[in-house]
Amino acid sequence: MDVPGGPRLTFRVLGPLQVQGTAGPLRVPPGRQEVILAALLLEANRIVSTSQLVDLIWEDNPPETARTQVQICVSRLRKLLVDADGEVALTTRPPGYVLHTGAGNVDAALFTGLVRRARSLGEGGDREEAVRLLRSAVTLWQGDCLTGLDSGPLANAARQLNEERLAAVELRIRLELELGHHDRLVGELQRLTHEHPLREKLHGQLIQALYWSGRQAEALEAFRTARRYLAEELGLEPGRELRDLEAAILAGELPPPPAPPLVRGATASGPEAPGGDPAALDAASPAPIAESIRHETVPHQLPADIADFVADGQRLGTLEKALSGDGRGTVGLAAITGKPGTGKSTLAVHVAHALAETGFPDGQLYCDLRGTTAAPATPVEVLGRFLRALGIPGQLIPESLDERAEMYRTRLSTRRVLVVLDDAAGEGQVLPLLPGSRGCAVLVTSRARLTALPGAHRVELDVLDEDRALELLARIVGGDRVAGEAAAAEALVRTVGRLPLALRIVAARLAARPHWTLASMVQRLADERHRLDELAHGEMTMRASLSLTYEGLAPEDGGLLRLLSMAQAPTLPSWLAGALLDDHRPFPSDLMEPLVDVQMLDVAGVEPSGGFRYRFHEIIRVYAREQLAAQHPPDVRRAAFARMAGGWMHLAEEAHRKVYGGDFTVLHGTAPRWRPPSPYTDDALADPLAWLDAEQAALCGMVGHAAEEGLHDLSWDLATSLVTLFEVRGHYDLWESTHLTALAAVRKAGNLRGTAAIRASLGSLYMSRNQYDTARQSLNSALDVFQALDEPMGEALCRRDMALIARTNGDDAAALELYRRSLADFGRADDVVGRAIVLTQSAHIRMRQGEIDLAQKQLDEALDIYEGIGYAGGRARTLRRVGQVLLEQGRNDLAVLTFTEVLELCRDSGDVIGEGHLLRDLGHAFAMMGRPDRARDFYDRAVSSREQVMDFSGGALARLDLARLLTDEPGRSRKLLVPAVEVFRERRMTRELAEAERLLGAC
Repeated sequence: MDVPGGPRLTFRVLGPLQVQGTAGPLRVPPGRQEVILAALLLEANRIVSTSQLVDLIWEDNPPETARTQVQICVSRLRKLLVDADGEVALTTRPPGYVLHTGAGNVDAALFTGLVRRARSLGEGGDREEAVRLLRSAVTLWQGDCLTGLDSGPLANAARQLNEERLAAVELRIRLELELGHHDRLVGELQRLTHEHPLREKLHGQLIQALYWSGRQAEALEAFRTARRYLAEELGLEPGRELRDLEAAILAGELPPPPAPPLVRGATASGPEAPGGDPAALDAASPAPIAESIRHETVPHQLPADIADFVADGQRLGTLEKALSGDGRGTVGLAAITGKPGTGKSTLAVHVAHALAETGFPDGQLYCDLRGTTAAPATPVEVLGRFLRALGIPGQLIPESLDERAEMYRTRLSTRRVLVVLDDAAGEGQVLPLLPGSRGCAVLVTSRARLTALPGAHRVELDVLDEDRALELLARIVGGDRVAGEAAAAEALVRTVGRLPLALRIVAARLAARPHWTLASMVQRLADERHRLDELAHGEMTMRASLSLTYEGLAPEDGGLLRLLSMAQAPTLPSWLAGALLDDHRPFPSDLMEPLVDVQMLDVAGVEPSGGFRYRFHEIIRVYAREQLAAQHPPDVRRAAFARMAGGWMHLAEEAHRKVYGGDFTVLHGTAPRWRPPSPYTDDALADPLAWLDAEQAALCGMVGHAAEEGLHDLSWDLATSLVTLFEVRGHYDLWESTHLTALAAVRKAGNLRGTAAIRASLGSLYMSRNQYDTARQSLNSALDVFQALDEPMGEALCRRDMALIARTNGDDAAALELYRRSLADFGRADDVVGRAIVLTQSAHIRMRQGEIDLAQKQLDEALDIYEGIGYAGGRARTLRRVGQVLLEQGRNDLAVLTFTEVLELCRDSGDVIGEGHLLRDLGHAFAMMGRPDRARDFYDRAVSSREQVMDFSGGALARLDLARLLTDEPGRSRKLLVPAVEVFRERRMTRELAEAERLLGAC
């Protein structure tokens, strides 16, 4: 928006309201002045009536002095703009006011003009220039229009502009489709349809782009997705345009895509034209694999920004420049350090949000490193979280720190991603988490100075200066109140030492009690043994500051605060309050809200179920723990903790039941449960795996916490129940760490059943890691105990896994005997899912031995079981085996239908590993059917799917499959085989390596 020689002030409304002057950002006082300025900017150079401004501020209940207050606000705005030397005039023009400024000086007007010009150019045939203008128009946006302004009527105008933004995006995509750019639009359209699932035009554009990119099956799947959204949200069928698109695709009548425009300067005799040099033409046509569209995950993990943020503008500018400034030769790195309560995390999150959209469009990663706790996050743990957020399935994440760091740096090498590392313990925790690309940046907060962090721009925070402390106080309690007691306000910020946390707490009490004067609060603080005068020198004064709020709590609120300090989860769900107090009210968040009102708890977010989550500031948590030890006897603490742990156990148990269709293939202990309100449980567990994912940190932490508190039976029970998550997502490191913690607890307590359950589960883990000897030892040890205890479920699980080890080692006879005994054990335990799993696994041996009919019979029974109880994961695995049996029988068409159904199941559940397997299975099927074109398509997509999530061994196998079909295309075959050979050699896949080298030699 900067125009050389143009006006000195520029205005942004396409996002948060911002005014930029020659000396930097111009701060507009929040509240009424922001609303008035926003209204004038939306109608720049047009009259906005005083009555309209009154309605925008007070809506249906204006005070008698409303028009006078508007006049005062306008006068202050006029002075603000004049003082900034802007060539902007705010004049009175009956019946209201006009803000005179150039159209290029307001981003909304500039956006509207660019779109109008682009629309005209598009209608005139200059689509390329129209696309360029539309892209420029959309880059003006920094978020939803007027984000953060509190005015209902103004929000309506903002919504209109937001709609125009989407319309501009749709117009630009239509023009690009007409230019033949369909292949480069697929990823963007998939994101847009996910963000705006009810916009049929976007769905139609996605369907066209997919179809014209040669992805007919995905185009039809996109139509089905759109129809499902519309039916679920609106109860409507798709409109005629979408239905006509589907019909045209099914009938093969959709017109071919427009041809992309010729490269400038190309002629009919040039290499781009038909009849040119074939070698040049081949070189100019990239291989489908190299040019396949990558649907990359874009993480947005930043916590919410705060509305009443205050900071030094120069400090913000230097931080932003250090992180995103041009000319950097290395990764941008900044460290914010300081003592507790100075706002390190708040500043980091605010800076990150300011840079997120424009500076780092490929995503933002965030992690609380827990550096000030007894259990800081390890770099291995954090890298695992980040890799999953970047789209790598858990099964493909390596074990070692070095390998994870290499994969992390590779994943970020071509992206612009901002990484925020909050509460670092020291440099050793941070260094493995630094990307290698200069396009990325890292922002770290810590209480340590981090002087050994190379190349970091450091900002050390202290207490606020007096002006900003007064500004913060005014934002919380109200500017009029501070102005009316100016001397008392100055005394108050001095008394709390200008520490942001202490000031926020005291201001919250004043805001909640408008009848209190600021002078009375100063007097209350003066009575607290005068320790706040030394706030910068130690914790004791902070304790005195916290006690002011704590002592003002109702007895029941104070009791809850103390008990909540036992929770170690990063954020606290509302049901915890009910569990700790043994209160079964339907809305337990009502117990938390009084603590939020006085800022002893923060609202951390909203759950998918609609419930709130809360968070302690660490200093307040420490203070509450001190009060807990002083005021609650041990038996009261133990009983409250047992209820809290029992609540987590109940929810984890219910999640397992919903995934498996019942209490199948799992052992449980006898520790008591505490049941959160049924509506909460039903809503939270509507998607049980998503809930387990979201609560992973809390659940894993509770395994260790329960062990520390002597609840060994609950510790092992919770650990083994969490295998429901660990196995599906590939969280092998968490599987091991939770189980070893629980194992130590049950062995110390002499709990034989719990010890056997943990060892049996560890056997499954070691088997998943291909550590068969260790797995066998663990399973044998568990089986001995289960036999002594006559525990049929435990015996069944052990023999099932031992049979799988025997099958993998080629000992089919031993495997079948173990499967037979496992079936009997599952029968004694009345576990039908266990039976179905054994039938499915042993069917593989029957197929291998040529007993196709028997294999089919076992699979049919397993399917009946899974469909009867609704276990989708088991059904998908069994159906894949059914498809393989159908191929063995030569029933290729049915095999294709089966594989296609399983592929849809994998996509619905987000199983990208399974999706890669099924794409390859479909390639095999079409190859056997003598349809090499379809086989090539599925193999090609299997390569893309596998390598997109860095499963290079799976990708190499699909490359080899594809190369077998391309013997008549030696150039492309070589491009496929060269990287495959490298992978086979590195992974010691000798049989595949030999075949790949043979094919490569024939190219």
